[in-house]
Amino acid sequence: MRPSVALRALRRDDADLVLAFELDNRAWFARHVSDRGDEWFERFGAHFEADLADQAAGTCAFHLMLDDEGRVGGRFNLYGIEPGSARVGYRVAQRIAGRGRATAGLVELCRIAAREHAVHHLSAATSDLNVASTRVLLKAGFIAVGAADPADLGGKTGREYRRDLANE
Repeated sequence: MRPSVALRALRRDDADLVLAFELDNRAWFARHVSDRGDEWFERFGAHFEADLADQAAGTCAFHLMLDDEGRVGGRFNLYGIEPGSARVGYRVAQRIAGRGRATAGLVELCRIAAREHAVHHLSAATSDLNVASTRVLLKAGFIAVGAADPADLGGKTGREYRRDLANE
């Protein structure tokens, strides 16, 4: 049985929580996806403000999964929202990885995309080396549809995935 999770929209007062999540898990994330780089962390405030602006404009929607202590356990995001479609991105903290939380969060993000953003299909990409992320996508109902652009994966080869949301 998949764990139940709640996602909530990113808020202005989440900056410190998000930065702590990213810093605490930086090495863990870098083992699976391209590292954000020192510049991203040095300019975190500007990046965070840009995310809030994109969210306010309706082109992106950022969500947090919080644990019982109020720490960020995962980020689940919609990018490039346009009529009927969006891309997804997600990352979970090392401390909760392997417990079904990423899959549950992604499934919840699919519901949010359909209900709150009128999205009919979602797409995602993951590198061939990121087996855990591939497993999450497949368990969440995504299907492989072809090769991903290596430019979207930090130069790595990978697959593009899609999920139709007709039944959400």
